[in-house]
Amino acid sequence: MKLIKARIQNYRSIKDTGEFEIEELKTIMVGPNEAGKTVVLKALQQLNRPSGVEGFDVIRDYPRSLYNDITSKKVKIEDIEVVRGYFKLDDEDKTVVPSEFHNCTYVLYRMLNDKGIHYIENAPIKVKYGDVKKDFQRLLAHLDKQFLAESEKGGTTEKPSEEFAKISSSLYDWSTFSADNSKSIIEFLNEKYPLVDEDNEKEEERHSKLTELIRKNQKHDEVLKILGNRTPVFVLFNNYFKVKPSVHLAHLAERVEKNLLEDEYYDYGNLCLLKLLGFTAKELSEIGNTESPNSNDAEALKEYRDTLDNRTYQLNAASIKLTTEIRGIWNPNPERPEAERLRISADGQYLKVIVEDELGVEIELDQRSEGFQWLVSFFVVFFAEAMDKHKNAILLLDEPGMSLHGLKQRDFRETISRLAKENQTIYTTHSPFLVGPDELDIVRVVELRDRKDGTKIHTTISSSDPAGLLPLQEALGYDLAQSLFSQSRNLILEGLTDYWYIEATSTLLREDKVVNLDNKIALVFANSAGKVVYYATILHAQKLKIAALLDSDAAGDQAAEQENLVYSLGNKNILRTKDFCPGIAKAEIEDLLRETLITIVKAEYSKDCKALADSQPTRPIIDIFTKEVPNFSKYKLAKAFLRWCKTNDSSKLSAVEKESWKNLIDKINKALK
Repeated sequence: MKLIKARIQNYRSIKDTGEFEIEELKTIMVGPNEAGKTVVLKALQQLNRPSGVEGFDVIRDYPRSLYNDITSKKVKIEDIEVVRGYFKLDDEDKTVVPSEFHNCTYVLYRMLNDKGIHYIENAPIKVKYGDVKKDFQRLLAHLDKQFLAESEKGGTTEKPSEEFAKISSSLYDWSTFSADNSKSIIEFLNEKYPLVDEDNEKEEERHSKLTELIRKNQKHDEVLKILGNRTPVFVLFNNYFKVKPSVHLAHLAERVEKNLLEDEYYDYGNLCLLKLLGFTAKELSEIGNTESPNSNDAEALKEYRDTLDNRTYQLNAASIKLTTEIRGIWNPNPERPEAERLRISADGQYLKVIVEDELGVEIELDQRSEGFQWLVSFFVVFFAEAMDKHKNAILLLDEPGMSLHGLKQRDFRETISRLAKENQTIYTTHSPFLVGPDELDIVRVVELRDRKDGTKIHTTISSSDPAGLLPLQEALGYDLAQSLFSQSRNLILEGLTDYWYIEATSTLLREDKVVNLDNKIALVFANSAGKVVYYATILHAQKLKIAALLDSDAAGDQAAEQENLVYSLGNKNILRTKDFCPGIAKAEIEDLLRETLITIVKAEYSKDCKALADSQPTRPIIDIFTKEVPNFSKYKLAKAFLRWCKTNDSSKLSAVEKESWKNLIDKINKALK
């Protein structure tokens, strides 16, 4: 299953985050220190935490400012919800549940008393007793009549209606049939079936109908149980786990045996290293203490040699695995003395992690940089935990890679993407290098502006606290600085959503060989129509080829008329959306996808605007959505379109849309030829 949405309440700095969306692969949470990013991850972990992780602590986890509500018994612990998750079934889940449940959403929430409650949304409606009460009354009347006729021959003295009254005593009209009472009622119906007059087709059908409806509820409960057992485990990684360069095995074995691991982080990294190696501290310690047997005892010598060889081979295999992964990120520069080869060795009672440089010189891990040590520790912990927790897990990474150099962080970002293909991943960061320029749609901004309101999570790239957006601004600034003058051909767009529409749609059309946007053209978004002229002026000064695509609304008109823009680009290179949307005078880029976006809005907002849009073909579609759709957001719509593109191809676009986009892309290519 995939987590698609969550909500956190009543947890430390969080009063209520509101519902926030989670991406299918990876989700990035940015925000300043003390905003509550770590708290969000810790709360999510409690949805289905790994064994060994403690549950809620009422004293420490409930918001301190509200704690008097508990001590005064104004609220009960068992009534306080903390975290709720909404899960979508994946293909593997669908193979184990009936087809009518394939599009359902599994919902799990956990209360402050640690009780978990779950249910299914969009599933077949459960049958209530009130729905079938009259049918039961009629069937019972028939059974009683048949019973009285049979009772003259002897047998039970209790009428069916009296038996059923005992079974259904706890049922009200609004009650749904639970697993227990469903079983009792079906047993009752099966037992009384011989009393149904075989010549009475109506009562035969009624008996079959009731049995089927009650079993329908049983199926619902069975599916709920199946999904409950398939809920992903939430595994949290933070920066406290560290692999030490040298471990005294006997001392570690003693701490483990006597349960002296008071600091949960102190030995955790090395216990994970041992788990990765396939040994316990005691086993390796005993091997280190083993004395060489008498040279005349061939069998003992062979056993001794096999034991040492097995240890060596396992240590070597682990060394190779770690080295391979670290090389993929560390990318050592041959012109600099950057070591990357790891070797794990056992020497008597000491387990050592050694780094070998290009000269073959071996030094202990703790003499390398903090960033390199963190990377080694991350992979050791990840691979060790992956053995039994990550096959069906959601990874929560708290500030990963903060010790890494900025460029190494960019490489590590690719590693996170690789991990996310196997396990849905949510991570927090301050770093602009861990947010890719093409990943702004998967960012959630976490902020804490007011303690009274608590931590909030924004599903759009917005924040009332400028510090919350700083990593995004830095990421965009760095990417712009790197790419602004790297391409000789540049298309300037008004904003981020324009960039998404151009990038996603052109990719669809390129993959299906409808039309190809020249891949040498850089897409540059200026964040507003008014800023297009600044970008155009800078790029023009570098003697680069430039074109601009402007909406045909008031802001676009004003930008298109600026003398500096006309001077920098020339009239032919100022493209207007109205030229590709015939009949819509104030067209915006969304009008090039008018029919598709109507379908997406219906799915996202449950609002059908097709009839209104068809009746007003000259009215901009965004104007219609803004007026007709509650809580409409252009940003949210653009994100929904990106998701739509991942599961559809250009054949799902209308003929008009494909023609409009073909004309636009041809015009862009021509302008920047």
